[in-house]
Amino acid sequence: MVINFGAGPAKLPREVLLEVQKELVEYGTSGMSVMEMSHRGNFYVTLHDQTLALAKELLDVPDNYKILLMQGGGTGLFAAVAMNLIAKTGKADYLVTGSWSTMAAKEAARYGTVNWVLPKQDKYTGIPAPKDWKLDPEASYVYYCDNETIGGIEFDSIPDTNGVPLVVDMSSNMLSRRVDVKKFGVIFACAQKNIGPSGITLVIVREDLIGNAMPITPTIFDFSIIAKANSISNTPPTFIIYVMGRVFAWIKRHGGVDEMYRQSLSKSQLIYDVIAKSDGFYYCPVDAKVRSRMNVPFRVGGSSGDEELEKLFLKGAEALGMQQLKGHRSVGGIRASLYNAVTIDEARALQQYMLDFLKKHQKA
Repeated sequence: MVINFGAGPAKLPREVLLEVQKELVEYGTSGMSVMEMSHRGNFYVTLHDQTLALAKELLDVPDNYKILLMQGGGTGLFAAVAMNLIAKTGKADYLVTGSWSTMAAKEAARYGTVNWVLPKQDKYTGIPAPKDWKLDPEASYVYYCDNETIGGIEFDSIPDTNGVPLVVDMSSNMLSRRVDVKKFGVIFACAQKNIGPSGITLVIVREDLIGNAMPITPTIFDFSIIAKANSISNTPPTFIIYVMGRVFAWIKRHGGVDEMYRQSLSKSQLIYDVIAKSDGFYYCPVDAKVRSRMNVPFRVGGSSGDEELEKLFLKGAEALGMQQLKGHRSVGGIRASLYNAVTIDEARALQQYMLDFLKKHQKA
């Protein structure tokens, strides 16, 4: 049996995959696959609206927010956020804590002035204290990435922006813990981590922030146009949205966001405990306070990592069916991604393998 610890596109719940398999050729009484349906026909529009309704329910989205389904992935939203929001003052604050927020800040700089709130770092292993932040009170918005998949850094609290609209990229931890939507102006998440296959991005926007897009904003990235069209201003990726709806229903059946959170704590703690008790054999560079529940990066054989030991680790893991544990090419080492679809038993299997590998290779 294969256990997928990949960072994305990531593991989908087997229960959902089997459900999709059963309905692949013929959805309900439609006589056709979702992939064949008109995106404006009754069958598709119904499941589209059901998907949006489930998102609203699971995330407890207030009525003064719009839920949009957009294309272009997280990278597309790096541009869309700036083009829709930065025109108010021409400036925006970016809390850069890793690779994804770095890319977002560089993209936004194409459309206005970007203030890097945090001191620039050579390596991202933590989040500086708020007293060291340099927020601009004239910023149109403050942007951050809640969970950096590559570095394994996850915010442990919501930043205080003194009333400036807060924008957050939750691509890799959406629906893994409860979110107070009212504290945000915009929340977005590309699907391929916790909420579905790649190809769609869930966006939640407060209504008062809609309608201020720059004149250069493409139609496909204009929040107001997408909102007015109920996210069907053009042909959406219908099959992907259907699968995402099935994932939402699966989360609801299995205890909702609170249960996903409980399990995420259990899964990540299994791995962090092995690291902590390995006497330095396994090493996680991230400050303990902001270690991610979703992505656990570590080195094997000490703080700098032993490349030969890491190759052996990966080879042994693959022999046991544990796939995609290799760390991101920019940082190396090992990375275990523990998204919602990864079970506690699968995390335990990795924990046991780490213990066995430690016993075999740790020097006396």
